[in-house]
Amino acid sequence: MIRTVATGIALATLMAGAAFAETFEVKMLNKGSDGERMVFEPAFVQAAPGDTIKFLASDKGHNAETGKGMFPEGAEGFKGKINQELEVTLDTEGVYGVICKPHYAMGMVMTIAVGDVQPPEDFLEGRVPKKAKKRFEAQLANF
Repeated sequence: MIRTVATGIALATLMAGAAFAETFEVKMLNKGSDGERMVFEPAFVQAAPGDTIKFLASDKGHNAETGKGMFPEGAEGFKGKINQELEVTLDTEGVYGVICKPHYAMGMVMTIAVGDVQPPEDFLEGRVPKKAKKRFEAQLANF
């Protein structure tokens, strides 16, 4: 009897946590509402562990994937196909840098912060195109 009650409580707790998880929709666009070209909208998302990001193929020719080395240690990167929606559930706290591979040099990037975190100091190290770096820096100002 006690085992059954404990199992029921544990199951209810797990289901309640899932019920409070949010889904954020991010559009992949040729032109954003502010007139900027080649953007994710929104360009910054503050999420909690367990939240889902749904990348919408609003305009053709885009994908969403984690940039090289731009996701927390212990987390798995993700890579969507061009012209297809992608849903990812982020369980690991940290900062995720997302790029559109075909338009990375044009600055098509976004940042996702999962949990109460700060970006690692080496987040923008390596080869980051000039326009992408400028947009990432603007997004990192949200911390």
